[in-house]
Amino acid sequence: MPMTVTATATAAPQATSALHTPPLPEARPETLGLSRPRLQAMSDAFSRDIDKGTVPGVTVLVARGGQVGWFEALGKQSPAGAAPMARDSIFRIFSMTKPIVSVGIMALVEDGHLLLSDAVAKFIPEFASQRVGVVKDGKLELVPPTRPMTVQDLLRHTSGLTYEHQGDGPVHKLYQESRVRSRKITNAEHAALVASFPLVCHPGAEFNYSRSTDILGRIIEVASGKTLGTFLTERVLAPLQMAETGFSTPAANAGRLAEPFAADPWTGDKVALFNMLEQPVMESGGGGLVSTTMDYARFCLMLRNGGTLDGNRIIGRKTLELMASDHLGPHVVTNGTLLSPGHGFGLGFAVRREAGIAPFPGSVGQYFWSGIAGTFFWIDPKEDLFAVFMSQGPGQRDYTRTLVRDLVYAAVE
Repeated sequence: MPMTVTATATAAPQATSALHTPPLPEARPETLGLSRPRLQAMSDAFSRDIDKGTVPGVTVLVARGGQVGWFEALGKQSPAGAAPMARDSIFRIFSMTKPIVSVGIMALVEDGHLLLSDAVAKFIPEFASQRVGVVKDGKLELVPPTRPMTVQDLLRHTSGLTYEHQGDGPVHKLYQESRVRSRKITNAEHAALVASFPLVCHPGAEFNYSRSTDILGRIIEVASGKTLGTFLTERVLAPLQMAETGFSTPAANAGRLAEPFAADPWTGDKVALFNMLEQPVMESGGGGLVSTTMDYARFCLMLRNGGTLDGNRIIGRKTLELMASDHLGPHVVTNGTLLSPGHGFGLGFAVRREAGIAPFPGSVGQYFWSGIAGTFFWIDPKEDLFAVFMSQGPGQRDYTRTLVRDLVYAAVE
C-alpha cells in the first residue's frame, strides 16, 4: 500500500506551472528496510528546530530500492507568509546545480566533443594567458602554471580557481572587488573575467572549491553551440521530466517559493538570496538553478539507476562510475572545510573514502553535494538509498545536513 504523507498544515491553493513533475513510486518504509518510528523521530526533530526558529521549514525525501519510503513537508514555506511548506515548494538549490552541469559536461565527453584532458583554453582562449598568484614578501607575484588547467580540473575543483568567500588573500580580494557575482553579465563575460584573475595554486595541486563549474557551463555553451539552459533542458531536465527546474521560475509560481528568515536566527546577519522569479542574464552552472524536492529526487533516481530513468539514458554506467570515484588521491592538498575527514571529490560530487573518521554515518562509495542556502542530497549505492533535503537556511546548512544524515541512517535496518 502506498504511504501517504501530509504536510504539517492544510496547503492553501497555489499557482502551478503548465508542466508537472511526475512523482516517484512510494512504498511503506518497513517494506524498504526503513524504520517508520525512526523516520518519524527524524520529522519530530526537524519540527522541534522549526518551533525553535532554527529554519522556517524543510522537506525530507528518503528512498530505498528505487521507491520513496518517506516524503514530508514541515513548517512554513516562508516566514513572512502563512502557507505551509509543501511537497512542491520551489527552492534555490545553489551548488546542487553543479552535479547537473557535471552530468551535462560528461554527456559531451560521451558524444566526443571534448576530453577530460583537454585544456580549458581550447574552448575559452582567455585562459591560455592565466598565471598563478604567489604571495612573496607581502606582494603578489605572477608565475606561469606548471601545466594547463584541464576540464577534469574544473570538475574536481583542482583548477586553481576559487570563490570570493573561500578566503581573504589577494586573489580572493580581486574576486570580491569585481563583478563576478553579477547575474547581469553573460556566461562568456563571466568566464573572461575569471580568466583575468590569477590562480590561487598550480592546476592539479590543490582542491579549492571554486567557480570551476561556472566555467564548465561556458564550455558546454561553446562545445554545444547552445545556451547552458537550453542544453541542460534538452539533455538532462526534459528527459528526466524535471519540469520545475530552471534558472528561474514563472510568475505563476510566486505562491510556491521557499524563503529564508530576513535575518539569520543565530547571528542576526541579514540574509539576501536571489529572486527566483527573475530571469538572470548569467546562467550560473555553479549555483543558479531553482528546483523542487521531487525534481531533484528524479535526478537522484537516475543516478541510483546507473544513468537511466524511465527508459531514457542520460549518462553511461561506466561514465557515472568514473564521476562517483575519488579524483583527488593523497597527493592533492585539500583546502577549506567543505570536505569532511575521510572524503575526497569526484567529477561533480564529494565521495566518501572511509567508513569512519567523518563525524556522521554513511558508506564507502557514497556521493553527494549540497547548496549554500541549505539544500542537500546523497546517493548511497551500498545501501541502495538516496535522500533529498530542502530548506532555505544558509547559516544552518552545516547543522541541518549533518542532522539529516544522522537521522536517516538511524532508520536503516
